[in-house]
Amino acid sequence: MQSNSQLSDFHPDACFVGIDVSSSHLDVYDTAGQMHRRVHNNREGIAALCRQLVELAPARIILEASGGYEKQALESLAQAGLPVCRVNPRQVRDFARACGILSKTDKIDAQVLALFPASIPTRQQPVPEPQARKLADLCKRHRQLVRMKTAEDNRLAQSPGKAVAACIRKVRDCLKAQIALLLREIAQLLETNAAWARTQQIVTSVPGVGPITAQTLQAYLPELGQLSRQKICKLAGVAPLNRDSGKMRGKRTVWAGRAAARSILYMAALSASRHNPMIRTFYRRLIQRGKPPKVALTACMRKLLVILNSMIKHDQLWIAHETA
Repeated sequence: MQSNSQLSDFHPDACFVGIDVSSSHLDVYDTAGQMHRRVHNNREGIAALCRQLVELAPARIILEASGGYEKQALESLAQAGLPVCRVNPRQVRDFARACGILSKTDKIDAQVLALFPASIPTRQQPVPEPQARKLADLCKRHRQLVRMKTAEDNRLAQSPGKAVAACIRKVRDCLKAQIALLLREIAQLLETNAAWARTQQIVTSVPGVGPITAQTLQAYLPELGQLSRQKICKLAGVAPLNRDSGKMRGKRTVWAGRAAARSILYMAALSASRHNPMIRTFYRRLIQRGKPPKVALTACMRKLLVILNSMIKHDQLWIAHETA
């Protein structure tokens, strides 16, 4: 259970700011003046907002993840030295319902966001490094192109007419070229950072784990090797969560976490369950005990993540780790 000790860091009269994000504007509410304002979600509007908030000196600024529309504001606020935090929209919506706030408008959402950190522990967003941001952008684009190529492959498999098939092949060839180009750019970027290059070497030393898995984990799970096994599993969304009440004992399930990291872990575990001796033995043992294949594979995802976390933490390659 998460401790609420972080709440004691805030003075009872501390000012909190909530920012509701849309593609065109930002709705801002501060608890000090209980004022609502709206600014444009562009460079000029965000710069003016940063100047206002620096003077206000809030204890915490909260905004939701909004499909990337919050990115520019988040980075600008962090670079201005302001204590900004990005939160999960689901948590904020649940918080609003718990407070009896059922209506939903941009103004109300900004107010709810401002009230959120006074009751729920939040962590200040670190200033993003340009190289880390570039790696995440490249990996995100790679995943998008792979999905597009898969869609074209599926269309081609439906035996369309010659003209349509020729068109699909041209688009698919273009996507293949762009995917290859992105992979080269990602590889070159990783080579420029000694820590990234070492992590890549460690992760790919594990049988069944390839370069794309290593690259994606570095982009979407940079905390790998820095957290405990319990925290890293929860962050990736592979930690089993209890669902018990009274005498009822529900099934433990995994959910939430970072979808991109969990998705690539699934593919890595699928490969490792066939080609990695340790994971393969673990998987077969679970199947023999009557576990459904999906449950066994999820356990393999968790075990693989714990192994990678330990290897990076102790700077060990697979052979050294396995014989330790």
